[in-house]
Formats: sequence, structure tokens, C-alpha cells
Amino acid sequence: MKNITKINLGKNGPLVSKLGLGCMRMSSVWGSPVNDERESIATIQSALDSGINFLNTGDFYGAGHNELLVGKAIKGRRDDAFISVKFGAIFYNGQWLGLDLRPIAIKNFINYSLVRLGVDTIDLYQPCRLDNSVPVEDVIGTVADLIKVGKVRYLGVSEITADQLRKANSIYPVTALEIGYSLADRQIESELLPTAEELGIGVVAFANTAEGLLTGEMKAPLAANDYHNHFSRFQGENLIKNLEKVEVLKTMAKEKGYTPTQLAIAWVNAQGEHIMPLVSMSKRLRLPENIQAMEIEFTPEDINTLNTQFSPGAILGGTYLQR
Repeated sequence: MKNITKINLGKNGPLVSKLGLGCMRMSSVWGSPVNDERESIATIQSALDSGINFLNTGDFYGAGHNELLVGKAIKGRRDDAFISVKFGAIFYNGQWLGLDLRPIAIKNFINYSLVRLGVDTIDLYQPCRLDNSVPVEDVIGTVADLIKVGKVRYLGVSEITADQLRKANSIYPVTALEIGYSLADRQIESELLPTAEELGIGVVAFANTAEGLLTGEMKAPLAANDYHNHFSRFQGENLIKNLEKVEVLKTMAKEKGYTPTQLAIAWVNAQGEHIMPLVSMSKRLRLPENIQAMEIEFTPEDINTLNTQFSPGAILGGTYLQR
């Protein structure tokens, strides 16, 4: 069954599925338990069977576990998958230590990634962030060198500013920008999205449900051990008022016969042909509903309602996306 629309990733990029599969949550994240490996592999393979070829991972997801998982899932069907890998984040015992974007480190990272994935070439390779600890020219230039020797096909960037995007693209053509984007997180609309469109760069949009806020399942107050409590968006009155706004999404979803999550994905999908919703899944049962979300159409009235209710800045408080 191949029922997913294909798009060019960026102006001169490869043909990929309009819906991407985020594999991060298949591994332990921030101390969470590891999902059933057989189910995770089956989910990736089912996604490939459905025509979803864009697989997103990172060399630091589960300390390499995620890449090993993806490698097992694509064994024997490498040509079915377009593999996107992020690098640069350093963790120890599950704790974030910072970034290592030195050229010598990048050249070390990629060799480990290639072995774990069981491939000769990574399709899209990208620093997970840029923090000015290493000149942008050195970071992007190193990935450009990896492209020249055949270890990488395309350059990507992630979670950066419009100015950084312009600079990176001036050093070597950027194929895709990976960034958080949802009805609740629209700060990139002012500068970053227009810059990407101007430069012909594809957008891979993650966190479509705003860390669960838009699923319609969150209730206040949160459990004391819930990781969302670290972010002001999910604290006290902020959460109460934010959930009131989500009621509009829940009502529209009920009227249309979908879930709030599906509408949240559909809204991102509707923002442009160059924008790919990147949806995290670790179970096969999620695939049909997420694929169906890509077929949802909004009326002009629907879009106006959502854009009014979730205008930029309407959601109170921030998350790590507002750095």
C-alpha cells in the first residue's frame, strides 16, 4: 500500500514522503523506558510499506540505540528508506552536557552512525543545533566534505535562526530545516519560515501536538512527576488557560469526525507543500490515523477559527522551543 503523497525536499532536493516518521521515542528519552523493540521495528517497516520513506533519528537518541533499531528495520530494504540523522548533542547518564560540533568530532560521529545503521551513506545529515562554540563555516564545511566523499547525500540543519540558516546556506546548499512547529508554537512564522521558503529549503516540522498540549487528552493539574512540569506552558494558570483554547480544537475535531491530534497534524501539513509534518510513532496502530490526518481538508472558516484561537503568542508560557 503506497498511499502517501511525495514531495521534493526543498527546491532541488530528493523525493520524499510528505509525512515523516520520527523514531526518537522508540528509544529511552530523558530516562523513559525503552519501547518493545519488535513493535518498533514492525512500525518502521509498516511505515515503509505505506510509502513513508522519511525516517528521522539522531546518534544521541538512546546513546546509539535508535540508530541500531533503524538499521535492523531497514536491513534488506535500504532503497525504501530516506534516513535523516542529527548529530552533536552530548549526554552522560541521560543528562544533557552540551554540544560537540568540532570537525574532528563530526568525522568520528558519522563513522559510528554508518556502522550502527548498517549503511554506506546517510541521506540527510545535520547538526542538532548551532551554538557558536565552533564557527558555522567549520560545522557546515565538514558536512560538505562528507558529502564530497560520499558518506552523506544532503545537508540539513535543525533548530536554528533565520540568520544562521542564511549563513549555512551560503557555505553549502541546505536541503532541509528541521524545526518545531504547531498551532501552539508559531514563532518561526515571522522570520525563519519565510527565509526557508525564499531559499528553497524544505521544512521538516516536529512537535506538531506541542508536547501533547493539542492532543485533547491533557488535564490540569499534571502529575507531580510529569516532565511537562519543567515548562511554564504547563504550569498553574497557564495550563488552565491553554487547555481552554484547546477546547476549540476538540470541538472542531468532533464535528469533523477526527481527533484533535489529527487536526493538529493536518494544520501543519496545510501550511505549505514544502512543509513535512514529522510525527513520532512507536506502535503500528498509530499509522492509519496519522496517514488519514494527511488527507484532512479545512474550509477557509476552519483555518480562520484555528488561526484566530491559536494566533502567535496566544498560548501562554514557553517550552524548550522558545530558546
